[in-house]
Amino acid sequence: MNRPTTEPTQRTADPERPRRGRQDPAPAPAADVHRPFDAGFFRDPYPVYARLRTSGPVLKVVLPDGSHAWLVTREEHVRAAFTDPLLSVNKARSRNGYQGFSLPPALDANLLNIDPDDHLRLRRLVSRGFTPRHVERLRDRVVTAAAHYADRLAERLAEHGTADLLAEFANPLPLVVIGQLLDVPEADGRAFSRWVAAMHAPAHPGDTADAIDRIHRYLLDLIRTRRAAPGDDLLSSLIAARDADDRLSEDELVSLAFLLLMAGTENVQHLISGGLLTLLRHPEHLATLRSRPELMPDAVEELLRYAHPNQMAIRRFPTAAVEIAGVRIPAGDTVLLGLASAHRDPDRYPEPEVFDIHRADTSHLALGHGLHYCLGASLARMEIGVALGTLLERFPDLRLAVPERELEWRQSFRSHALRQLPVAVSAPAPAG
Repeated sequence: MNRPTTEPTQRTADPERPRRGRQDPAPAPAADVHRPFDAGFFRDPYPVYARLRTSGPVLKVVLPDGSHAWLVTREEHVRAAFTDPLLSVNKARSRNGYQGFSLPPALDANLLNIDPDDHLRLRRLVSRGFTPRHVERLRDRVVTAAAHYADRLAERLAEHGTADLLAEFANPLPLVVIGQLLDVPEADGRAFSRWVAAMHAPAHPGDTADAIDRIHRYLLDLIRTRRAAPGDDLLSSLIAARDADDRLSEDELVSLAFLLLMAGTENVQHLISGGLLTLLRHPEHLATLRSRPELMPDAVEELLRYAHPNQMAIRRFPTAAVEIAGVRIPAGDTVLLGLASAHRDPDRYPEPEVFDIHRADTSHLALGHGLHYCLGASLARMEIGVALGTLLERFPDLRLAVPERELEWRQSFRSHALRQLPVAVSAPAPAG
């Protein structure tokens, strides 16, 4: 538990999460500043996290932009920080250092940046689109879309011998699903996805600002169009809540549209591609899932722990000086909760570096915890399961088309995601 430093700090063991014998080293002194985000980290961040965990539970790190932040490395402290009322997601609480993307107000008033009262108000407005019953009604659409893109992938493989699974399957599938919820055309969704990718991992200086500007202008145009001709979709209902009931501001409306489109596509795309790569690396589990498809839900949970692209939770800012694991963090400093590090913490998971779809403990933090638990969690789980199940059934001998060392990864400390996933297959199975 994190406490203000004006109170005595008392550390007690959590009976449900016993430690496994490791003694915490002394907290790193303030002068110790770590620089973990280099080319090796972008290729494979997990050995870097292993070193960081041995250095301490909370470390001061330099981010690629030169700013400083506090990185929480171990699962017990990451989990506790998710529900600590002293850690705010509101950028107004920041006094220095990293704040995240520099977004205009019309994109920044979303659920990721808002503390409890307003967060709950906005969450209630969008929750109807993500109830388990509504998600289950979408399953047939997801199955149909997955079959369609599997057909297209098969055509590309037949024509060229290889294909990029991201471009042909993993990227468009979630765009169709979230596009149906918000009534966004697939072509628009593809452009939006490219802008989000440029925002996360810009190829040139100025790409991030340009992508944010394009996203902003697109959403303003989309809302203007939908206002003039509302439909039976989630975005139309949000516009009605804004215009008829005054239950949210205009900036909140645009920001919710931004978050729904981004969160509903970005992570699912990379969990499909990263999930498939993980299964290709573990052919024994691939064979098990082909023979026992009922194990797919367990495999999805293990993939969320083992291969989630998000490296950090949304940054937090202490509203008062706090101690986390004995390390004092001043008010307003930036705190990063290391999700990927927490998911490989040997004090939390037996053999955490091992991918195991039979793992008994399927608990993880990949979809958040507490107030900021992912609103679309059940939809994401269903999409990933359907997507991977379709690929395994349709392409029994799918394989990488290039040596693994040639795979290209985003140059981003936020998101460990493939740029492409070239695949090949001897002979795709007939549809149906």
